[in-house]
Amino acid sequence: MKPTLFVLAAGMGSRYGGLKQLDGLGPNGETIMDYSIFDALRGGFGKVVFVIRKDFEQDFRDKILSKYEGHIPCELVFQSIDDLPEGFTCPEGRTKPWGTNHAVLMGKDAIKEPFAVINADDFYGRESFAILADYLKNLEGKENDYCMVGYRIGNTLSESGSVARGVCSTNAEKHLTSVVERTQVERRDGKVMFKEGETWTAIDDNAPVSMNMWGFTPDYFKYSEEYFVQFLKDNVTNIKAEFFIPLLVNDLIQSGKVTVTVLDTPSKWFGVTYAADRQSVVDKINALIAAGEYPEKLF
Repeated sequence: MKPTLFVLAAGMGSRYGGLKQLDGLGPNGETIMDYSIFDALRGGFGKVVFVIRKDFEQDFRDKILSKYEGHIPCELVFQSIDDLPEGFTCPEGRTKPWGTNHAVLMGKDAIKEPFAVINADDFYGRESFAILADYLKNLEGKENDYCMVGYRIGNTLSESGSVARGVCSTNAEKHLTSVVERTQVERRDGKVMFKEGETWTAIDDNAPVSMNMWGFTPDYFKYSEEYFVQFLKDNVTNIKAEFFIPLLVNDLIQSGKVTVTVLDTPSKWFGVTYAADRQSVVDKINALIAAGEYPEKLF
């Protein structure tokens, strides 16, 4: 069975000011997400599930899903801040969603096979999807064996300013042991460096970082449900608390319940972190088309 691609798109409407302004960066108005679906299809994924907000379902079907008809089966699931376990209610004043792992939980009835999780608005690159699909194809029927695509930090920087990156540590088996969030990373005098306090420290260009490209087996949903209940017991009154994927993954690693293999990729990640990044992304996509990596028209 081919793995499924799970695309986190519930924040899309608010981030882009509505789907009507979903940014076209390719020569025919292609979005970053279009390139991800194209790469997933040729990498060996068999289905795409999108998690979105219910209020832009029709817009999403008309403007997004219609492009993929006849290419790859697609399903929609919905994230709502009121979708909580029995015994919990959304606190007054909360407007933020409950985070990326709450979004993942919405896929539990639609996904029964090994699956990947990505952000809708990040450009991950052709090789990453192929590497991830190959790993997931070998996980059919297995449990507690997850993976993460580890980008080389030097391939993920913005030319417009510093970025935050989760720097990963691994053991001899390439299993993830920890992720440390570095909130200010940039290239200075030719070296990748991060700032802690007032001190800048150099880091190897090839140090792996997490860009929210994960691979799981369906048992991950069970852990997510269990951990979300505990998360709510601890945080339900905090209207800004979010249930993030690394929060659960780190807990599962530290408790010895799972292993997470870090998969190295030569792909360059890019996205629109700053408004000034937009033209750079357009240029990078055009360069990939000129090099024969992508056709001029995807779908």
